[in-house]
Amino acid sequence: MAKKSITARWVLNTLCAIIFVLFCIIIVASVLFKEQYYEAVRVTLDSRATNVVLSYFSISNDNSDDTFNLRAKQFVEDFSDKSVMEVWVIDRSGNVVVSSSGFSVENEKYPDYAEARISDTGKATWVGRMSSGEKVMALSYMLPSSGDQNSGAVRYIISLSDIDSQLIRVILLMCFIAVVIIAFVTVSGLFFVRSIVRPVKKINETAIKIAKGDLSARIEDAGGDDEIGQLCESINNMAHEINESERMKNEFISTVSHELRTPLTAEKGWGETILEDPIKDEALTKRGLNVIISESERLTSLVEELLDFSRMENGNLTMRMSSMDVLAELDEAVFVFKDRSVREGKELLYNVSEVPAPMTGDPNRIKQVFVNILDNSFKYTEAGGTISVTAKAEKGFVTITIADTGCGIPSADLPYVTEKFYKANASVRGSGIGLAVVNEIVKRHNGTLSLNSIEGRGTTVTVVFPIQQTQQ
Repeated sequence: MAKKSITARWVLNTLCAIIFVLFCIIIVASVLFKEQYYEAVRVTLDSRATNVVLSYFSISNDNSDDTFNLRAKQFVEDFSDKSVMEVWVIDRSGNVVVSSSGFSVENEKYPDYAEARISDTGKATWVGRMSSGEKVMALSYMLPSSGDQNSGAVRYIISLSDIDSQLIRVILLMCFIAVVIIAFVTVSGLFFVRSIVRPVKKINETAIKIAKGDLSARIEDAGGDDEIGQLCESINNMAHEINESERMKNEFISTVSHELRTPLTAEKGWGETILEDPIKDEALTKRGLNVIISESERLTSLVEELLDFSRMENGNLTMRMSSMDVLAELDEAVFVFKDRSVREGKELLYNVSEVPAPMTGDPNRIKQVFVNILDNSFKYTEAGGTISVTAKAEKGFVTITIADTGCGIPSADLPYVTEKFYKANASVRGSGIGLAVVNEIVKRHNGTLSLNSIEGRGTTVTVVFPIQQTQQ
């Protein structure tokens, strides 16, 4: 058993505390039982000091020693409880005249007699051992006398051996019950502790595997609907999320590498072609330079997107707020994509009211939102498809809707498309961080971003910003 294990701490703390409490209960109960039994004996002895004694030793004119001895013998002979207790009669000199046992009482001490002589009640009790070693309780009762003259005493003696034996049996019974309780608590406690320790060990083993890079590790057969079971489920979910994040990160690295390599390859190829003979074919040279410029812009856009994502992750995504018109920025973004729609054979519909939509925001960032959403719509829409842009301003908000007739997003992927690195369609180029940056920009402008999509029919992206009310 490990010194610092939960089981060891439970045994040291809980079990030891229970044993200590039971030990204290046994001690207290033993003392109380002893006092109760001994008190019952005292009451029995005290009940003997009644008028029966007075009837034998009443005050009379004849108080001679012979008369006293005769009365003492008569009292002892008539005593009915000889089998229960022993009785002595003590004369005025303190000597035992007669005893119910018939044996000599020499060398016996009876301090209760001396105490009774000075007691106001004329009675005294003593617990001790006789010369034979037997433990007894004795009560001395002073006989009535005239004046200050001592008339003697009657002493009742009862053995405590049977009572002490009874007390020992009671204590042994309590000890047995305590052992049964301790055994039950130990068994049930160890069962309970192990029901916690076993899954904790599994959790620890799984956590070590995860820490070493085994993201496929799971806690098997955690069991139970209690807090331990919930913890195991949470750790399994955490491992799954980490595994998914790691997978998406690797896919992101692979995608970005591909996105960087493709334009670089095109630029390098056209650069080598132009370098071989830049004069012979002027049209080819011009075409190559256009490709290099286009791919350079694509690289710049990708790098800017990566930088924005890095700033967002570090909390350093800056916003240069100023008064602006949201629809003016939307108009500029749409204008950028008009040539692309013609070039790719896609229809771009634009329907926006002439009413201004003023707000406080970062114009470049707002334009970045629209450009990114439009770029996604164009990427996921085949030739012959349609991208429509509408906007309306009412009740202090402007709602911009960008809908396409592209491939759509599977319902299982839709809740995650704004998460970093997530790509619902790996076959289309893109880093998987664009919508994450867009969502952050919209939130920073107190706006909302929502997506609705039907797989195979298209996607609708709705952006809502709060705007300043304008006078009509």
